Amino acid sequence: MSVAEHKALSPSPGTVRVALLTASDSRSSGDDEGGRVLRQLATEAGFAVVDTALLREEPSALREHVAALAASGTVDAVLVTGGTGLAPRDRTPEAVGALFERRLEGFGELFRALSYAEIGAAAMLSRADAGVVSGALVFLLPGSPAAVRLAMQKLIVPELAHALGQLRRGGHAHGDGHGHRAR
Repeated sequence: MSVAEHKALSPSPGTVRVALLTASDSRSSGDDEGGRVLRQLATEAGFAVVDTALLREEPSALREHVAALAASGTVDAVLVTGGTGLAPRDRTPEAVGALFERRLEGFGELFRALSYAEIGAAAMLSRADAGVVSGALVFLLPGSPAAVRLAMQKLIVPELAHALGQLRRGGHAHGDGHGHRAR
């Protein structure tokens, strides 16, 4: 089977339901530029944005929110921006990564490689990550608009529907055969 034939088995972007979260102690809905870019690019990609939230960087609250969204069956992916750096309050990977049933190492590796091409050695400070939680894909992105744009345009938008198709192939992982989890 060719790559094109393989990807043709994936759900269409218009059927992909995403939740968008910003984890930040310093942003409000009025100045959440990373969250604004995330929503814009998700909408432009044709994804159905079914939930948005701005949460403080409190690990237990963030973990519970992501876990509830993933388990709800109403989202296919949760995209979290913020809290992936090295500052003392940047704890998104610890909070959400603990939920990962399977980690997508390639996402963080590719993100840092692409980021290195743009910003150099500072790319190694990113702890961008991704994994599977209750049958949903969860992506942890840096909070900067440029990093969100890079992750969305180069990695998530081109591959999310295909990744979901792989995750749900043959009706596994709560799939209904059409790219959605059974409700």
